[in-house]
Amino acid sequence: MTTIGFIRHGETDWNIEKRAQGCIDIPLNLSGKKQAKAVAERCGNEKWDFIYTSPLSRAFHTANAIAEQTGLTVITDERLREISFGETEGTTEDERLEKWGREWKTLELGREKDEEADIRWKAALQDIVQKHPRQKVLIVSHGALLVRIYKHLLKDKTDKWYGLNNTSFSVFTLQGEKWSCELFNCNRHLNGILAT
Repeated sequence: MTTIGFIRHGETDWNIEKRAQGCIDIPLNLSGKKQAKAVAERCGNEKWDFIYTSPLSRAFHTANAIAEQTGLTVITDERLREISFGETEGTTEDERLEKWGREWKTLELGREKDEEADIRWKAALQDIVQKHPRQKVLIVSHGALLVRIYKHLLKDKTDKWYGLNNTSFSVFTLQGEKWSCELFNCNRHLNGILAT
């Protein structure tokens, strides 16, 4: 059995402003750094074998905080980066409505196609599972990409996977060819952490 602990990165100012981040490299804010430290302490109290991360700084710095607690070496993988939102990156929903109208989601606007994102994350996850059979691996990534991963692994296309918290912790296990979710969107490590 292979266990994957998926972690969404800590908070950024654009998370607060509800701006589409995509591949723009927005750093953690003060609250995000506290969240990263909290999830790192949680991981430090558990046994994990490897940690992979998106190279975008908000994910990398979350992973690095975990590495400092666990002694693991951070392995970056470009295939774990956030989905590119094209021209909508840096905008809020109100700004998108003003610029492109109510049907903006039907426009291409240079956004990465879901199928393209799926090809890269599937290849990354397959490589990780093959390299680390029967081990416990942490993956630090991004909200939109993680939602696509969760929906696919559990063959569940409903909307219940949306709304992932910053530094949310979700644990999936692979037995044979079947994935199961042992823990979803857990942020108990943030109890007592004050938001900025």
